[in-house]
Amino acid sequence: MTARMGNPALVVPGAMPALAALGKAVTATGIPERTLELAHIRASQINACGVCLDVHPRIAKKLGETDERIHAIAGWRDTAYFSEAERAALALAEAVTRVADISNAVPDEVYEQAAKHYDEQQLAALILSIATVNLWNRVNLATRQQAGAPWS
Repeated sequence: MTARMGNPALVVPGAMPALAALGKAVTATGIPERTLELAHIRASQINACGVCLDVHPRIAKKLGETDERIHAIAGWRDTAYFSEAERAALALAEAVTRVADISNAVPDEVYEQAAKHYDEQQLAALILSIATVNLWNRVNLATRQQAGAPWS
């Protein structure tokens, strides 16, 4: 399979710098970058985005994440590897990614659990980060971007 086109974030002038700026704003809130990567991987698993499932575990590893935790993300509820704050972030990632799967998108209990662990700015950053990885997943899937291939 080959990509249908160049990566849209590179095709549209100014798009990539805007997305990069959003990412920098998110990390500036102090939310742990490893937590963001866990959420990115979980959303990408749900969306079956090969590009992001190639990239985000590599980023997580560079941030010190372990293979055991990376491999267990899909089954995070059934492992002792994740803190309560990370579990809240993973649950939020699932809910934000699956908004069309239930009538009560992002249930109160999921949101409230995340709000117990993150201040308002960090929670906002987490939501923006999850939304952004969902954007990347959809761009990559719609244009058939390939894992491991250079962006054009």
